[in-house]
Amino acid sequence: MAAGWTCPECERRFGRRNQSHECAPAMSLEEYFSTGPDRERPIFEAVRHHVESLGPVHVEPVSVGIFLKRTRTFAELRPMTRWIALSFTLSHTVDHPRISRTIRGTGSRTFHVVRLHQPEDVDDDVRGWLTEAYFASPT
Repeated sequence: MAAGWTCPECERRFGRRNQSHECAPAMSLEEYFSTGPDRERPIFEAVRHHVESLGPVHVEPVSVGIFLKRTRTFAELRPMTRWIALSFTLSHTVDHPRISRTIRGTGSRTFHVVRLHQPEDVDDDVRGWLTEAYFASPT
């Protein structure tokens, strides 16, 4: 991960100095997956395999999910009752049936959410959006 700021309390990395956050230390992947649903790890591995093929990625498991970062978070995986929610940030809005939710952020940032039920759901569309989010994220 490129330069940024590391919180001296929780030792998590962020894109901006003194960034507001819930100050809780990151977990190891083993700690994180020891309590989640069985379907979560194979989906994570499918996403991770793709984003790591693009370049360096910092994987940060915390109690609510897994953040994927360059300098800043460009994608998140969060377990839901019946699926894993994959969210990613783009500079435009994607209109596609796979997008279950969009949230307008600051500036031109739009957060998109896709429901992943199995690793095969990480298809060409999802990989394309993750690639775009990865390269749009500051280094």
